Amino acid sequence: MKFENIIVEKEDKISVITINRPTSLNALNAKTIRELSEAFESLDKDEEVRVVIITGSGEKSFVAGADIKEFTDFGQKEAEELARNGHTSLFNKIENLSKPVIAAVNGFALGGGLELAMACHIRYASENAKLGLPEVTLGLIPGYGGTQRLPKLVGKGLANEMIFSAKMIPATRAKEIGLVNEVYPVEELLTKTKELATTIANNSPMAIAKAISAVNLSDTERGFDTEIQYFGEVFELDDKKEGVAAFLEKRKPNF
Repeated sequence: MKFENIIVEKEDKISVITINRPTSLNALNAKTIRELSEAFESLDKDEEVRVVIITGSGEKSFVAGADIKEFTDFGQKEAEELARNGHTSLFNKIENLSKPVIAAVNGFALGGGLELAMACHIRYASENAKLGLPEVTLGLIPGYGGTQRLPKLVGKGLANEMIFSAKMIPATRAKEIGLVNEVYPVEELLTKTKELATTIANNSPMAIAKAISAVNLSDTERGFDTEIQYFGEVFELDDKKEGVAAFLEKRKPNF
């Protein structure tokens, strides 16, 4: 896959997507969103890849937000279409991918950048990371899932505080409130993220795909019934047979 604004690398069951627009702090423009959508769709079908990491180029910024220049003249119809297309083509696609997606947040994750990180299943951050949703300072609100995913991660009160105040928070505070899982020095971030990805990649991809879907329904009426259904379904899969056999034979499973 060849792209202009992102770099896609694969190694040992792990793919790393790097958003590569350093002159604009890796801001999300329409082309970058399209390229990310294509990359995730391709990687989801790639049987050699079990975990995807997404990060930004350099050490200053993961994604500093959406590229505002692209929609300054939009009206209501165009704005709604922009948000809806973003949800469908990228943000929801990441959240519902059959493979775990880990955000390695290296620096600024603002606006659409934080929304991108929140669509991922797990978030690691560098010590210099700053996270926030500054949209109200522009007379806007988050449009790529910020008002929906942030309350689920940190609670309604803290989400309201972040959205209404538009304040950036440091990585240490983000970990305290559950917005990121771990915080590491800048130079260790990608290494630590890859370590987690390797651990995950050694587990059953079939079971993980079911778990992703079940967790995504955890705040709906279908959550428990879905878990029960998937719990039954995995009993018919090859990974369950291999996992149980390996346990009984006291060896590592070969998924």
